[in-house]
Amino acid sequence: MMYYGPVSADLLPGARNAVETCLAIQPDEHVALIADEASVVVAASLEQALTDCGADAHCLLVESVTARPMGPAPPAILDALNRADAGILCVQAREGELGARMAIVGVVERRRIRYAHMVGVTPRIMREGMCADYHRVDRLSQQLCERMQDAQSLTVQTPGGTNFTATFNRELVWVKTSGLINPRYWSNLPAGEVFTTPATVDGTFVCDGTAGDYFNAKYGELERTPLVLVVRDGRLVSARCDHEELERDFWTYCHTDANSDRVGELAFGTNLGLREMIGLLLQDEKVPGVHIAFGDPYGSQTHADWSSRTHVDVLTRGCDVWIDDDQVISAGQYLLERFDLCAS
Repeated sequence: MMYYGPVSADLLPGARNAVETCLAIQPDEHVALIADEASVVVAASLEQALTDCGADAHCLLVESVTARPMGPAPPAILDALNRADAGILCVQAREGELGARMAIVGVVERRRIRYAHMVGVTPRIMREGMCADYHRVDRLSQQLCERMQDAQSLTVQTPGGTNFTATFNRELVWVKTSGLINPRYWSNLPAGEVFTTPATVDGTFVCDGTAGDYFNAKYGELERTPLVLVVRDGRLVSARCDHEELERDFWTYCHTDANSDRVGELAFGTNLGLREMIGLLLQDEKVPGVHIAFGDPYGSQTHADWSSRTHVDVLTRGCDVWIDDDQVISAGQYLLERFDLCAS
């Protein structure tokens, strides 16, 4: 009897990719699989994939150990991760739960276990983003990391009005979360991202895709009501939107603490299996292009020396991107002739 219920066969290829390719789970390894009620269909496929590879899956349902939204991270979840060789968090984002999720990640980083962060995962994501060729995604991601170490600037423009330039501090690390997970760096799944904390960001960012944390679930796609964000020297200085509640919520969120308005992350989406956004942040942030996030810089990974209690991604569509003067993305697709990507 499966803990999370019946398995959907169409989700198994993505689940096996997560378990066998991304996490490289080995027979007899202990894996903490944590899911909520809204995600049990996906969790069941992951449980089956773990069983098929001979792993020992410790399954937990969030609602069985705490009320939602979570306040502090439940001790049962932290204990499961403290005992595991690898972990998977398969849940939907709820307003006010970021602190609990950060505590969960804190255990993962302290213990250096392989960990897949699947917050917002859906059956569609399992059929699409989780079926990518992650070895190819890894090659592109590695090449971007290497190129950006020497880059002076990045310029991003879109038909929707995004137009900004970023510069970088070479003491800060470019992090590759390409789907091939190792103990040093946990990863969102689906994967395909290369990110750092930028030194400066200046210009306009039009969020006409989706926004992170609870904004995705509350407001959905923003193509019809984009957030127009003006950034000066890496700080948010104005936010405008025809949806007044969204504008107010976003501005308030980005002023939770002294660094909530600061650009903590600049990232390339590198999942070559994706072509368009679907309104779900977990997958959309991996679509080829560039996005930013305000708030916490994941300093344990980028080596940024500041922090925040908040972190919210914002996505823009159809990027044209230049590394210094070399264009590498046009109309939201990588110019693959600029990279060495042999067939897998």
